[in-house]
Amino acid sequence: MKMTFRWYGDADPIPLSHIRQIPGMYGIVSAVYDVPVGEAWPLANIRALKDKVEAHGLVLEVIESVPVHEDIKLGKPSRDRLIDNYCTTIRNLAQCGIKVICYNFMPVFDWTRTTLDMTLPDGSTTLAFDTATVEKIDVSKGISLPGWDASYRPEELKALLAEYEAVDEETLWKNLEYFLKRIIPVAAEAGIRMAIHPDDPPRPIFGLPRIVKDRADLQRLLAIVDDPANGLTLCSGSLGASCKNDIPALVREFAGRKRIHFAHLRNVRINEAGDFHETSHRSADGSLDMAEIVKAYYEAGFDGYARPDHGRMIWGETGKPGYGLYDRALGAVYLNGLWEGIAKAEGRN
Repeated sequence: MKMTFRWYGDADPIPLSHIRQIPGMYGIVSAVYDVPVGEAWPLANIRALKDKVEAHGLVLEVIESVPVHEDIKLGKPSRDRLIDNYCTTIRNLAQCGIKVICYNFMPVFDWTRTTLDMTLPDGSTTLAFDTATVEKIDVSKGISLPGWDASYRPEELKALLAEYEAVDEETLWKNLEYFLKRIIPVAAEAGIRMAIHPDDPPRPIFGLPRIVKDRADLQRLLAIVDDPANGLTLCSGSLGASCKNDIPALVREFAGRKRIHFAHLRNVRINEAGDFHETSHRSADGSLDMAEIVKAYYEAGFDGYARPDHGRMIWGETGKPGYGLYDRALGAVYLNGLWEGIAKAEGRN
């Protein structure tokens, strides 16, 4: 398992020099953030990012993420040009030594939380989702939730949501199939493995369809183009926000088939109402057995990339909620410790 750490480029308050000091850190997961969604990423931009990471003794082999334009998800006529651009980006990333591309196919929002600073009993703060809060929102009057206000102007958001009124789950599946049948052959030829991220949370919200939320969805997705280049980012926290998903079982099945290319590892505390909040990575602090999840990866022979996903904000740290240095660093060390412990128990180094 190759441990990585997400970094948001020069705008990230966490310097690469600090990330390098985390024990067992292999590489950086990042993206090109100054190219509009839908346009091809220039080789020069990718190389500049790669050079910056490598200058700090780390590698850049995973990109998170290359965004999928909404016109592709909506199946508009403009999608062919946009998919052509996406394929160009895939080829350019491959030229720069990238091995895995994480992406998602979530309409409008790639994550949803109702608060970014829920205070836990120990005084740390974390990301949380309250089902009742979301259900009370009248989308016709606009949506205002943490992390969204900067994404779209109110009138743009209303117009986009209106377009999705004609898109049900089967329509979205057809649009995803169209996309995958275009990009996966390109990725396979270039030596890139595409790794779709599940829906977060794994359920419909605001009338928007969600189609990557459970085992049946993962099976259907992989069958669309049955090729190793068509794979998964298995996010324990996203899928784990549903009581119906058995994360260790999913890991054993799909990592065993060599279709998990990127592992997002985080813990959540969930209830039957669908509410959840993020915790430390420790098994004891959340609803997920992180030790069993890591063991499942180990026993499946997983040798791909992993990263500690969202962390709490601890020790007075400020910055991008969920993406502070301290708790994610603790998470990386904890996860590597679990892996080492399992290997030692198996009599391996």
